[in-house]
Amino acid sequence: MNPQVVGMEEIGGTYVFDLRVSNKALKLNRFFWKMIGTEWRARYLQDAESLMTEAGLDACEKDLVRRRDWLGLVPYGANFFVVEKFARVAKMSNMQVYAIMRGESYEDFLNTRRVPDMR
Repeated sequence: MNPQVVGMEEIGGTYVFDLRVSNKALKLNRFFWKMIGTEWRARYLQDAESLMTEAGLDACEKDLVRRRDWLGLVPYGANFFVVEKFARVAKMSNMQVYAIMRGESYEDFLNTRRVPDMR
């Protein structure tokens, strides 16, 4: 184990993204990364199940995607930057995803921001 991350598992809400985790979730992260492409997005919106199978996602990964389990994706090993790409396809803003990850309503989350009236 990398000595720089020793003890991180004891910090609640902290998830190490290292080579081991990256390798485990590689297909899922590639699946999300491809959301930058118009054709890939269109294919996902047309037939998500077939595209997830084509991408080689396993049953657990498919379930995380289907449920849009934003918080479940991160500890699984999804890189947050590619999860954001998927959020756009799912018609959700970063702020909406952050609220869900914190277990708050969107309105409650916005009230914690320095400019809660900004939308």
